Amino acid sequence: MAKVYDVPADLLIDKLTEILKNEDIPAPSWAPFVKTGSHADKPPQKPDWWHTRCASILRKIYLHGPMGIHDLRKVYGGGKAVGYGARNHKDAGGVIIRKAVQGLEKLGYIEKVAGKGRVVSKNGMQKLDRLATEILSQLVAETPQLKVYS
Repeated sequence: MAKVYDVPADLLIDKLTEILKNEDIPAPSWAPFVKTGSHADKPPQKPDWWHTRCASILRKIYLHGPMGIHDLRKVYGGGKAVGYGARNHKDAGGVIIRKAVQGLEKLGYIEKVAGKGRVVSKNGMQKLDRLATEILSQLVAETPQLKVYS
């Protein structure tokens, strides 16, 4: 069985986005109007950016968990030019990450560990590993020169 480490991130996040659209994780009513943080110039241009962010957060917590909201804000932040100097790091918006994590907790994919942050639950780990196995089998079928060692 393949793990999340074995597949490209963009393929996994795209497939997971499609799955999360069909599940009960609705985007908030304010999602089309907000920027992702003070470092961003404009709001996201993709209409399904909310589900993409949720999928990305789930993958990040799988790979680097346990992670708290503050850790995720640092990861999703970026540089903002201040005057003539170099770009300074600004954290991402906290409410976006908090609402996404709460939605993933409601679905049962993430659980809270007291004093440490969030980790992927058993249900979430099974879903991600099955999805990674499916993606890897598609990649092997499409590219015969790709070899998988088990």
